[in-house]
Amino acid sequence: MFIPKSFEIKDEKEIFAFIQANAFGQLISSKDNRLLSSHIPFLVSEDKTTLIGHLTKVNPQADDIHNQQVLITLQGAHDYISPSWYEGAGVPTWNYQAVHIYGECKVFNDPNALKEVVESLTAKYESQFEKPWVPDYRAAMLGAIIGFEVTITDIQAAYKLSQNKSDSDRQKVIEELENLGSTALANAMKRV
Repeated sequence: MFIPKSFEIKDEKEIFAFIQANAFGQLISSKDNRLLSSHIPFLVSEDKTTLIGHLTKVNPQADDIHNQQVLITLQGAHDYISPSWYEGAGVPTWNYQAVHIYGECKVFNDPNALKEVVESLTAKYESQFEKPWVPDYRAAMLGAIIGFEVTITDIQAAYKLSQNKSDSDRQKVIEELENLGSTALANAMKRV
């Protein structure tokens, strides 16, 4: 990912907080010289060295992903920024937050490990509900998926949040984004 210096994020704690909060992304791999992408949720290992997930076995990506270098892209808040919001000159642009994770993918089929991945994902996303749904997966359901672990080899993080603009221009962009209802991006800009 091309990242101008003013938008590059290096703080590991910040990057992994972003990954945890924006863990639905794209798993990108290659098969027969063609890029494939699946939109799926990921889990971060406790030691922050791997991302874990699962794919249905009928997904073409599941065939060749073992031992392959893959790319995982995660996206946070984003929106269009009008040059009319600046005091001085400007051009149309887009503010965003994104993380790219590169790593080696290993596939696993162990039913207990698959059950743990599915239950962990379910617990993470069901925890927001007053009465979380409790999974009860049958062996046939788990037999229809593969699990994978991506050992992280490189992480690139970019927050393009008008850091290259004056404080007054940044404040105006925040106000305009809030007026549009793009509060997640406005809040991200306030934190940077």
